[in-house]
Order: sequence, then structure tokens, then C-alpha cells
Amino acid sequence: MDQPLSRFPVVGTRSLEEAQDAVTRVYLQHDLTARGDQVAMHLNAVTDRNFTLGYLTYGAQTELVMPPTEDCYHVNLTTAGSTDADRSDGARTRTEARTSGAVLNPKQRNTVRWTPDAEQLILKIPRASLESHLGDLIGRSVAEVVDFDFGLDLTDPAGQSLLNSVEFLARELDRPGGLAEMPLAREQLEAFVMTQLLHAGRHQFSDALAAPARALEHGRLAPVVAYLEEHADEALTPQELARVGCMSVRTLHAAFQQQYGESPMSYLRRVRLDRVRTELVHADPSTVRVTDVAVRWGFFHQSRFAQQYRDRFGELPSATLRH
Repeated sequence: MDQPLSRFPVVGTRSLEEAQDAVTRVYLQHDLTARGDQVAMHLNAVTDRNFTLGYLTYGAQTELVMPPTEDCYHVNLTTAGSTDADRSDGARTRTEARTSGAVLNPKQRNTVRWTPDAEQLILKIPRASLESHLGDLIGRSVAEVVDFDFGLDLTDPAGQSLLNSVEFLARELDRPGGLAEMPLAREQLEAFVMTQLLHAGRHQFSDALAAPARALEHGRLAPVVAYLEEHADEALTPQELARVGCMSVRTLHAAFQQQYGESPMSYLRRVRLDRVRTELVHADPSTVRVTDVAVRWGFFHQSRFAQQYRDRFGELPSATLRH
């Protein structure tokens, strides 16, 4: 079976020095030791706007000692084998395959010991990315470290969703024609992964995240809807729309559900479908292609777009163009 993220190899090596250098370049400074100084290490990784996602295995009993990163969170999702970890405040945790993970606090010195069969999917998330995303979710600025519990339960619903979303992202990045070639969709899934992490881990903002979204006064959505309709051909996100309305992302979703019975992204999709139809109705079928119009309005999966179009208008987009 192929390793996760096999399209993005960084190194495969039996050299302890090369293994340490590769993880330092991709993730963080650290000291690496291995029994007998022998490893069978593989690292695949890809970095985008929000974070780095990688697959790592050492194929040996190893120990990593990592000083505080100061500016990044590291999320270790163990998918095979196990690890034992401790940090400078005395906290300890153990990760087991597909049942538990760990969040490395950027202010703590962390030590992680790997079993020879251990494999992990590892997220490196800059503080700026995660804390800004959290601020969007709760509707206020976050300017402090999110103090996650060391251990991460991957068996409860939130933890399962986190692991599933990270594995889905890895599969899509590996797939030709997948998210690696769709920046907007990739960014949206990365945002979802960060949301799931914030819900899966316990920290000082957990209660604020779990609190009900506050009700909005009638009319507060008007500037959001106006902005959405004016910029429907751009790469809009719930975070951007929430900032326009001066509200949290949770309040934005709750308000759209209350007023329109759908999410803001579903509302945006309807607007875009309407714009596509308007173009196709007035287009010359000898010079215009449905695919070009669809992509211009943010529809990259053509079969899915065609189904959504037919559900809304009762015919395929090609039929509209021929009329």
C-alpha cells in the first residue's frame, strides 16, 4: 500500500543525520536519537497557506527532543504503533494507533519516543493561522497561546471527525485532479480541519466554542448578503463573510439558517448557479463552453455542478446553452 502523501516525498533514508535534517527543515529544530543509530525513515509532506501536513515514520525505536517552537502548534495523529510523550511542565501522554494523538504546545519543551512501527500524520499549524481562525469562530481576537491538553482523544465524535478530515485531505492531495489542483477547495478543507482540531482538543476557549451562537437583530445580515452577491465570483470563505458582518462564524451560520434555512456557502452556491444560468441563457453556443462559465463562477467538479444545476433549474446546463 502506498504511504500517505506519496506524491510529496521529502526523504526516505537510513541515515540518522539525514532524518534529523529533513524533519528540522519541514517541522522544527530537534535532537534525534535511535537505538543503534539505525532508522528506516520516510517523510512525505506538503505545505500550503494554512499549515503543513506530513506523513512520518522512523521504522526504529527513536526519541525526539524538541525545544519550544514559539510560533507553531504541532498535532501528532498516530495511525500505527504508539508513542510516549512528556513536556517541560510535567504533563505526559501516550498515543495509540487511531485512538489518540498529541498536541505539542509552542511554549513547552516536548519529548516524544516512537515505537519502531509508529506512523503519524503530523500537522504544523502557525500560531497566526490557528489563532486567527479561532478568533473568527468565537467572534473576538485571540492573542494568546491556545493551551491544548497534551493528549487528544481520537475516539469521540470530534476526534474521529478530525482524523477523518485529515486523512481525507491527505487522500485528496494524493489524487490526480484532487485538491492539490483546487486552491479554493483546499483552503476550505484546511479551515475545516482547524475547526475540528479546536473542537477535538480541550483548551481555555472550549467553552466559548461550545456556547450557543448569539441571535442577530433583523437586518444585520444585509451587508453580508450584499457583499456576497457583489463578490460571488471571488474566493469567498465563511471567515471573510463573518468579518464583513462583524460577527463570529458560528453566529453567521446560525443567522443564515434562521433567515434563509441554509448555510452561507449554500446561499452563495445558489447565487453562483443563478449567475451561470444568466450567462448561458444569453450566450452563443458556438463560442461559449459550459465548462468555462462554470469554472469562472467557482464550480470545478463538472459532474457535481451539472447535478446541482439540474436540481435547481430542472435541466442540464448544456440544455440551457442550446436554447
